[in-house]
Amino acid sequence: MKRVGAHVSIAGGVENAPVNARSIGAKAFAMFTRNQRQWHSAPLAAASVEAFRGNCEEAGILPQHILPHDSYLINLGHPEADKLDKSRQAFITEMRRTEELGLVMLNFHPGSHLNLASEEHSLGLIAESVNLALEATSGVAAVIENTAGQGSNLGFRFEQIAMIIDGIGDKSRAGVCLDTCHLFASGYDIRTPEAFDGMLAEFDRVVGLSYLKGMHLNDAKQPLGSRVDRHACIGKGMIGTEAFAHMMRHPALEEIPLILETPDAEGWESEIRMLYGFAEE
Repeated sequence: MKRVGAHVSIAGGVENAPVNARSIGAKAFAMFTRNQRQWHSAPLAAASVEAFRGNCEEAGILPQHILPHDSYLINLGHPEADKLDKSRQAFITEMRRTEELGLVMLNFHPGSHLNLASEEHSLGLIAESVNLALEATSGVAAVIENTAGQGSNLGFRFEQIAMIIDGIGDKSRAGVCLDTCHLFASGYDIRTPEAFDGMLAEFDRVVGLSYLKGMHLNDAKQPLGSRVDRHACIGKGMIGTEAFAHMMRHPALEEIPLILETPDAEGWESEIRMLYGFAEE
């Protein structure tokens, strides 16, 4: 079965995320576990954790279909020691919050070298950062999100993702989330079934399909290879509906969270219906 959802709000408490997901017909969802624009947050309240777990059960959404995302402030490849340590401590906190909620994955952006170090050095720091977080927690996989390659961001080529995974000690707790807009922006053409299958074959060859733990379904406002991260609603960008229809029928994408991050939250319910309609064609 395909598990389509969206990155839903946690306004009023994390326990509202599964309620918001259910209200739009989602069978998966993404969320932040805290305010993603701040370094520090209050610990999760026991009542919120209990309500979150109960609401997930009521919605019929299992932990493996929920893909929380860490704070945008975190840079696990930061070349400056004090800022790297701050990011690492924040990432460990995010992993622990994910664990508390009974979830099994945390999605994160790899990091940036900020033109202060080589790509290879920062990729090594990212792997080292993940190892520290895995040692400090249990049961939660660190899921690398591919990037569009804006500025000095790393993780926009499969080879870079493979280098990070190669440096992770416990590979059973490593994974990848492929964002379709980021793929397209970084130069991977996915507009036709043949192009998408070619991309997935390259991912399998370079990284390994077994690491694919989720996808973000976003159309792209900018052209192929632009290295600009601008999401568009499904079918209203440069990728087009044919690609997403093919994804909804692709056997490799069964039972992983397929998460909308398109810009019109009011349209998520209709986009989810449209995507499920493609699966039935």
